[in-house]
Amino acid sequence: MVILLTNAPRTEEAVAAQLDRIGLPRGAWTHIATSGEAGIAGLLAADGPVGFIGSAGDRAILEGRGVIIDDGNEFTDLAVTGIDGIRMNAADYLPELEDARARNATMHCLNPDMLVIRGGVPEACAGAIAEIYENLGGQVEYYGKPHAHIYEHALKIGGNPEKSEVLAVGDGLPTDVLGAARFGLDCVFVRGGIHAGEPFPADFASQYGLGSWAPVAQVDSLR
Repeated sequence: MVILLTNAPRTEEAVAAQLDRIGLPRGAWTHIATSGEAGIAGLLAADGPVGFIGSAGDRAILEGRGVIIDDGNEFTDLAVTGIDGIRMNAADYLPELEDARARNATMHCLNPDMLVIRGGVPEACAGAIAEIYENLGGQVEYYGKPHAHIYEHALKIGGNPEKSEVLAVGDGLPTDVLGAARFGLDCVFVRGGIHAGEPFPADFASQYGLGSWAPVAQVDSLR
C-alpha cells in the first residue's frame, strides 16, 4: 500500500486529478492524504467567513467545499494556501498580514512547506507567509507535515497499521523528514529534491531533540 502524504492545500480529489495530468499512473498509489482536507475541516469550524491568500484555483476548491470567504476586512480567521500567482515572494503579502495581525486574526496555514520547486524554479509556499505572520506576533494553525494530525489521518486511511510497519519517503528536511521522525516512523531521505543533493545534516537529530534518530537510507532520487 502506498499513501501519498502531501502538504497540498487542496482536496484529495484535486490532487488525484493533478497527478493524472502529469501522467502518474493511478496504480502507483493507493490513497492520498492532504493537508488541505485537514485545513478545510478547521475552516468550516471557524466563526464566520474567513479571509484568503492564495491562488484563484485554491479559492475555488475551498468555496466548493463550503468555506465562505470574506473579501473585506471583517474576518477573524485567515486561510492561506500559498502565493496568488502574481506576487511571487512571501514578503509581498506583508501589508495584508499586518492588517490581519492588527485585528488578531488566526491564520490557518494549509501548506506548512516553505518552498516548492515547479519546473526547476523555486516558489514560496504558505509556510513562508505563515512564518512572517508569526514574526509579527500572529497566531498560526498549521495543517500538514511535520505536524502529527496528517500522519494520524494517513494511518487511519491505511487501516491503522503499527508504526513499525510504515516507511516514510521524502525530500523535505523540515517537513517530510522531521514529521516522520517526530511521529516515530522510519524514513528514507531523498537528497535530490528541494535540498539539491545536499547530504543529511549530521546535527539534524540534536537540532530537533530527536536523540539518535537518523533516516534508514539516503537516495539521490526515486527514479
